[in-house]
Amino acid sequence: MTDAFQKLFQQMLQSGQEMARAFNPALEHVDTKAFERLFPTMPSDMLEMWFGKTFNRDGLDARTRLLVTIAAMTVQGAHAEPQLRLTIRHAIEAGATPREVAEVIYQMGMFGGLPAMQKALEIAQGVFTETEGKGTE
Repeated sequence: MTDAFQKLFQQMLQSGQEMARAFNPALEHVDTKAFERLFPTMPSDMLEMWFGKTFNRDGLDARTRLLVTIAAMTVQGAHAEPQLRLTIRHAIEAGATPREVAEVIYQMGMFGGLPAMQKALEIAQGVFTETEGKGTE
């Protein structure tokens, strides 16, 4: 990245933050992890109904759809940590194993780069640690 691009990117980021504060000053101190505590996972029946059968009756099941979502979020750089954690929890709830989640993330290292893969694996490991002893692998 060139210095000029870096400077432009920082200006755009700062402008966006100022706009968010102007729209809603309370957003400056929002704890996105609090949303996760409110609704840690959907029951597997709801996941299958909403993400498996309702939107794609003859297509992907909820487990596969969530694994694909994990792949996409990894390639994007794993920037949306709360959303990635929640999606990993949902994938496990929908029947994916921690090994399957990790393999999806490993494969995305080729497309999103090693830093993105490493960040996603760290997030996944945190979820696996949280869910140990709750009936998961």
